[in-house]
Amino acid sequence: MKMKDRQWLESSWSTIRSQVQVDKVYLETYRSRQLADEKLVAEVKEFFTQQGIEVSGAICFSDDDNGQFASFTYTMPEDRACVKHVSEMTAKLFDEIILDDFFFANTKKSSDIAAKGDLSWTDFRVKTMDEVSRDLVVGAAKAVNPKVKIIIKFPNWYEHFQGNGYDLAEQPRIFDAIYTGTETRDPVQTDQNLQQYESYEIMRYFDEVASGRNGGGWVDTYDIKYIDRYSEQLWLTVFGKAREMTLFNYGDLLHPAVAGDRPWQKEQTNVNWDKIVARAKGNPIFATVAGDALDQIKPFVSKLGKPVGIASYRPSHAVGEDFLHNFLGMIGIPIELYPTFPSSSDVILLTEGAAFDPNLVSEIEQQLVAGKTVVVTSGLWHALQGKGAEDLVEIRYTDHRVAVTNFIGAFGPGAGTDIGKSAAPIVIPHLRFLTNDAWPVVRGIADNNGFPMLLMTQYAKGTLYVLTIPENFTDLYLMPAETLNALRSYVLGNLPVRIEGPAKISVFAYDNGTFIVESFRDDSAEVTVLATSVGSLTELVSGQKLIGTARKPRHPAEPATTAFTMTLPPHSYRVFEVGNSMK
Repeated sequence: MKMKDRQWLESSWSTIRSQVQVDKVYLETYRSRQLADEKLVAEVKEFFTQQGIEVSGAICFSDDDNGQFASFTYTMPEDRACVKHVSEMTAKLFDEIILDDFFFANTKKSSDIAAKGDLSWTDFRVKTMDEVSRDLVVGAAKAVNPKVKIIIKFPNWYEHFQGNGYDLAEQPRIFDAIYTGTETRDPVQTDQNLQQYESYEIMRYFDEVASGRNGGGWVDTYDIKYIDRYSEQLWLTVFGKAREMTLFNYGDLLHPAVAGDRPWQKEQTNVNWDKIVARAKGNPIFATVAGDALDQIKPFVSKLGKPVGIASYRPSHAVGEDFLHNFLGMIGIPIELYPTFPSSSDVILLTEGAAFDPNLVSEIEQQLVAGKTVVVTSGLWHALQGKGAEDLVEIRYTDHRVAVTNFIGAFGPGAGTDIGKSAAPIVIPHLRFLTNDAWPVVRGIADNNGFPMLLMTQYAKGTLYVLTIPENFTDLYLMPAETLNALRSYVLGNLPVRIEGPAKISVFAYDNGTFIVESFRDDSAEVTVLATSVGSLTELVSGQKLIGTARKPRHPAEPATTAFTMTLPPHSYRVFEVGNSMK
């Protein structure tokens, strides 16, 4: 309603554009049972158009809620009529419309229960939302304006989409384009506990879900304890190759920004609070922080190639080891996630959700016969047990749990090598195997007894690994650096760059020889970058050249590399380009 006041509109717009470059504005016509005045929307659209700004429409089909998100009841005629009317009205005003990510179904009213019948809630909601998408949104809008382009923005909780009617298999075909919610907020205090890496990984996944039609990433200002968390979300969205960045929302960008709890505030990090304060002449707002974060990366983002990582697979409606890919990304295992089985990849990492593919065991076997490497998690092995997995190797997932603290690495027979002690006991499932049929190349030790953390076996011309995942995924962060180094040396295969160092440090690699190493730690950390057949690295920001040291493989599964050791400040990144043949 503030936009009725022309003076406020002009003043607020002047403030925002002085802090961050804006090329496009989405104007919302509807949210939470409130329909905007059509005349006012047209006037505000004209204001931004005169400023040289591209303007599109937006709709948020949210209901009034009681503190928990509530959707429309799509089995009620009045709600269906409302969706159709809002879609038609907005299409009259705009040639492009984006749906905010409240476009889901979670009601269980009498009309829903009657309409569901014998279907599961998931199947009923997916069927309902596909129909609403086709007929009441896209169909209704295009009947009014055949030129209109409708974009569906998917939220960040992709592992649970189908339970609320989002359909990653069908809706990208119904809509003209999709959009990606890359807001991960605080990883501890929020109810979803989304890990920072997801702001990158979900962008990559949705690029594969709708190739060439993933419009961009969407970040908000909510639920952060320290200001670096906002900047990190923006960076990772761009590192994931977003075509466009939406900052939600206009009013929130005007809110005062505070540094928050930053024990590292005296260190030289990528978020320089004093610089941000100076940029805003003493009164920083969220637009100031966004402008600082995006200006930092402008000099090098165009030099980044196509992202590369270990291929992984999540069928559209899968559940199991939810969001595990992002925890793996946080321990330096870069992930490239696909909605279809990535058979062309030399190394594939599969989590429990992949078991939703009924042909998975056969597909794994085909990879191994072709001489490729497959890494499966303990959760996936459990899901495949009794479904043919035992024909690959006789490993048994048991109901026993054990708490390990020390770790041993050993490629072959013998005593093995001490590779560290965890900060606290780590509870893992117990996998039983047959000696000499599979090899525990990384073991966890509890009361002088060994338990496999990474099992390795040869099948045909290929290699199969079974990676034991702790009961609490964040216990991966408790593993000592030496243990993580050992795990990476096996499962990353021929990836051209990897790291050695502690948890909460991620790698973002690209096919043109550029890569980024980013720390999400609260303290400085020493990190070693291992690159294959590379003599030097050049830091793209400073131009500094690093000369490495040749590193011999520690076991036959590890390639020869060149090692570059560096220090990463807390919550900071460094971006490099290799000197030669990785390109």
